Amino acid sequence: MNFLFAWRYFKSKKSTNAINIIAWVSVVAVVVGTASLIVVLSVFNGFEDLVKSLYATFYTELKIVPAEGKLLQLTPEQEASMARIPGIKAWSKVVEEKALLQNGEAQTIVYLKGVDSQYTEVTTMADYVKVGEFNLGTAEQPRAILGVGVESALGLWSDRELLPVTAYLPKRGAGINVSDPMSALIAENLRTAGAFAVQQEFDNKYVLTNLDFLKRLLSLEPDEYGGVEIALQPRADEKDITESLEKLLGKNYTVLSRYQQNQGLYSVMQMEKWVIYILLSLILVVAAFTMIGSLTMLVLEKQKDIQVLKAMGASSGRIQGIFISEGFLLAGIGAGVGMALALLICWAQQKFELIKLEGGSFVINHYPVKLMWPDFLLVSATVVLVAFLASWLPARKAAASNMELG
Repeated sequence: MNFLFAWRYFKSKKSTNAINIIAWVSVVAVVVGTASLIVVLSVFNGFEDLVKSLYATFYTELKIVPAEGKLLQLTPEQEASMARIPGIKAWSKVVEEKALLQNGEAQTIVYLKGVDSQYTEVTTMADYVKVGEFNLGTAEQPRAILGVGVESALGLWSDRELLPVTAYLPKRGAGINVSDPMSALIAENLRTAGAFAVQQEFDNKYVLTNLDFLKRLLSLEPDEYGGVEIALQPRADEKDITESLEKLLGKNYTVLSRYQQNQGLYSVMQMEKWVIYILLSLILVVAAFTMIGSLTMLVLEKQKDIQVLKAMGASSGRIQGIFISEGFLLAGIGAGVGMALALLICWAQQKFELIKLEGGSFVINHYPVKLMWPDFLLVSATVVLVAFLASWLPARKAAASNMELG
C-alpha cells in the first residue's frame, strides 16, 4: 500500500516543476553513484585477481616451514606419510638463501632459491621463462634461471654461454672476521640457463638453481631443507589437508596457506578496496541531500493529501511509511538503472577492451574487470541505507503535520 501511494506521487504532476527536477536529479545521482561503485570495484577485483594469479605462479597453495629458525628436517618416512594424504598433488623441497651475484664489475644482492625436479609440478614458473630454458643443472654443474631484473642488473644475456657468474654465500657457522671478511663467504661459479619474468617483486631479486648444489654450498644435512612447497589436487579441501599435515609433522613445523605466505599483500588489497568503497560512497551522500530536498518539497506539496489520509484514519506511522517508500522508490529506480549501466560498461570493457593501460610494461594492455555478486549486495545495501536516512526526516515531518483542511 505504501509503495502504491509512493508510485502515484512519483508519477503525478506537481504544482512546481522544481520538485520533479530535484527528484530526477536525485535519481541521476544514485545512478552515477551505483554505477561508479560497481564499475570501480569490478576493476579492482580484476586487478586483484591478476595480482593473485601472478603470486600464485611463485607461491604454492601450501608451504611447510620450520616453526623456528630457517631449516627443517624432512625424513623419507615423513614424505611417505605425506604421499598418503588425499588431495596432495605434488611437493617440492626448497632452500632459500641471500647471496651476492657478480658478473665482472657488475654485482647485485639476490635470493638464491634451490629447488628440486618437482618444482615444475607445483608451480608454473617454467611457463614464464622468457629467454633460454628452465634448466637447473646438477649439484656438480649447476645452472641458474635469473629474474629479468637480476639479468639486467648483472648486464648479461642469460641464454648465451659466455662466462659464468660468481655466487657468494655465507659459510654455515662461520663468524665475521673483520680483518678478512671474505673468509666468512663461500664462492662458486654458476652458468646461466635463462631468465623468467613474472612480476617486478620476483624478477628483481630471485634466482632459481639446483637444490643439491645449494645444499652443498650451505653444508646442509641430507634431510635438511628450508621448506616444502605443496600443490593440491583440484577441488581438494585445503583446510583438511593443512590439519592432516600439522598432525603428521608436529609442533616444530608450520603449514602456511597462500594467503598466509602473502598476508601483508592481501591485507593491503582488502584495505584498499574498502577505502575505494568509502570514497565512492560519497557520491551517494550527495544523492541523499538532493533526495532530502525532493522529499521535503513533496511533503509540502501533498499537505492536503496528508490531512485527507489522516481524516480517513491513517496513522502517523502510515504517513511516515508512504514518504519513506517514496525515498526507496527514487533510490530503487536509480540503483536499478545504475546496475544495468555498470553491467553494460563492464561487458563492453571485457568484450572490446575499450580503456587501455598506458605504457607497455604491464602484463595486460587494458583495465581488467571482474563482476562479483557480493559487490552488488554491498552497493544495494548502501543505497537502501542512504535512502532510509535521506527520507526519514521528511517522512517524520509529514507524519507530524497537524494542518487542518480548509
